[in-house]
Amino acid sequence: MAPRKSSYQVSATPVTIFAHLLVVAVTVLLLVWLVDKREGLAFKSDNKLKIFNLHPLLMIIGFVLIGGEAVMAYKTIPGTRRAQKTVHWLLHLIALLAGVIGIYAVFKFHHESGLPNMYTLHSWLGMITICLYGLQWLLAFFSYVFPGAEMSARGSFLPWHSFFGLVIFFLAICTAETGLVQKFIFLGLFRDQEALIVNFTGLLILLFGISVGLTVVLPAT
Repeated sequence: MAPRKSSYQVSATPVTIFAHLLVVAVTVLLLVWLVDKREGLAFKSDNKLKIFNLHPLLMIIGFVLIGGEAVMAYKTIPGTRRAQKTVHWLLHLIALLAGVIGIYAVFKFHHESGLPNMYTLHSWLGMITICLYGLQWLLAFFSYVFPGAEMSARGSFLPWHSFFGLVIFFLAICTAETGLVQKFIFLGLFRDQEALIVNFTGLLILLFGISVGLTVVLPAT
């Protein structure tokens, strides 16, 4: 009798739970940083830094975290495949809209503060990411939602949709990390409480990206 092989396969469930906890942790750290340690939040204010603060808020919570939740929807949402698909593209739409508003906020801040635009690696990565994200969402919408492509075309497109979706998501993670580093340097932070908050936010965002990637490759159960 052949010996039984041990199985070390892990399901996506514990990883998704960990990812959800990271979403909560990053959100709390970000709000503490922007509201308590910085100037707060506003779309219109004499204190232009309040306008800028909308940028990291919307890009990290709205674009990165909600975008990551959209990627994990097929493993986290109970119900039919159709319900999972609906949540998937709706969350991506919310993330896309948050990203667009977040970019508008930083352009508004630069314009009202007399600062130049698009001169750092962070800004280049951000613009590339949001453009690719929008293109990916439009292609998926017309292929899978309305009017919908033929089944054979959907099947051929799906692996590319999944691959480029993950590439764009990790581009968003890289953009968020470079943004935090850039802000850290601009603020001249060192070994204080605010520096720890910014650094831990970056570390948790990285862990969130890894968790989302694991969720995609691991089986649901």
